[in-house]
Amino acid sequence: MSEPETERTEATPADEAAGHDIYGEDGAVSAPFLAHVGAAIADRDTLALKRDVGSLHQSEIGDLLQALSPEQRRALVRLMGEEFDFTALTEVDDAVRLDIVGSLPNAQIARALQHLDSDDAVYILEDLDQADQDEILAQLPFTERVRLRRSLGYPEETAGRRMQTEFVAVPPFWTVGQTIDYMREEQNLPDSFSQIFVVDPTFRLVGAVDLDRILRTQRAVRIEEVMRETPHAIPATMDQEEAAQIFEQYDLLSAAVVDENGRLVGVLTIDDVVDVITQEAEEDLMRMSGVGDEELSDSVLAASRSRVPWLMVNLVTAFLAASVIGLFDATIQQVVALAVLMPIVAGMGGNAGSQTMTVTVRALATRELDIYNAGRIIRREMGVGLLNGIIFATLIGLVAGLWFENMHIGGLIAAAMVINMFVAALAGILIPLLLDRLGIDPAVASSVFLTTVTDVVGFFAFLGLATWWFGFL
Repeated sequence: MSEPETERTEATPADEAAGHDIYGEDGAVSAPFLAHVGAAIADRDTLALKRDVGSLHQSEIGDLLQALSPEQRRALVRLMGEEFDFTALTEVDDAVRLDIVGSLPNAQIARALQHLDSDDAVYILEDLDQADQDEILAQLPFTERVRLRRSLGYPEETAGRRMQTEFVAVPPFWTVGQTIDYMREEQNLPDSFSQIFVVDPTFRLVGAVDLDRILRTQRAVRIEEVMRETPHAIPATMDQEEAAQIFEQYDLLSAAVVDENGRLVGVLTIDDVVDVITQEAEEDLMRMSGVGDEELSDSVLAASRSRVPWLMVNLVTAFLAASVIGLFDATIQQVVALAVLMPIVAGMGGNAGSQTMTVTVRALATRELDIYNAGRIIRREMGVGLLNGIIFATLIGLVAGLWFENMHIGGLIAAAMVINMFVAALAGILIPLLLDRLGIDPAVASSVFLTTVTDVVGFFAFLGLATWWFGFL
């Protein structure tokens, strides 16, 4: 039998101080606060937990949850009960969120979701098994259940999944006074909003009014006289990254989300868009390294499983590069210095190509690179590759010539360096462009192909030139 939960009536000075020192100088959750929370969990001190953890911001609770051990975080949520802010689960890794939610009864999750904005509720629900989703949704009020099911019905990583279904909508024939009275009297409005949407009887979006315009307008003025058109309404099926680009381009704070018939179904807000931008940037960075959707909270087995596929592809391409070296083994045996210098040529080409590839992939993601300016950008990168190749060819050629006291070797590596860095720059932009044209995410596959090109070209150019030159001599 488990020990009964205790309610302490007095808090020590140490407890009071611990509640304020959440973060240490390094920006992580401070060791004293972590120890304080850990002790409260061990003592089942619900009063201390509700006082010191319940008062934190959702992002701070998220940091705390990730700093605690799995057993501690599950116990913390269980001990805080109904006073635990489930919004904090949107601030943690997927693995942490699923671990916590999986330890709770569906009835408690259903009660907690009723106090969350719809976008946060969807974020928590979307990764659960279908059976758990259905059981939780069945316990929600009808209106909330319908809204959440509609959002969950849209594809993942679309505006429909990220939108908030709580918004303010009024007909165009209302006056400003009626609208203000409605906002004062209606209980089921969003906690915060910056604009009011205008809809027709079929709920089709016809315009919007900013709150500041409402406050500066006389009560007798009709809404249709002060509303503005909404040219940046976002389709619910639009990819969330594209929606974020619209926010960035037009400096939006919020935007209406509409279905295929132009009916208003939700609103996308800037706080959600910031999360999307961060998420997409992290995904691109991870994919370029062949890591996939790995998170720090993943187990050793899960992390290994996400990395093995691309490492296997790299192994195959490494054998391809090695086969090129094998073609010139006789030359390498005659001039051992070639074996010492080969990694320099391949490494410099790989780094130069990676620089171009990173710029290209980012430009494609932000839509700064398209068919209209691709030619100019390609010529620019070719020029950069050629110029950098000449600069480093001169430096490395001199060093290699003096090192091995053989200016022939210095000249060979210089020539190979120019060729490889030029080809690397060209490949760094053409490979992502080609993959993007074929519908393949360039952030995922570009690095593998680029490494193959720079290694093969670098080895072939250096060893091929050496074989030809020393054979000529």
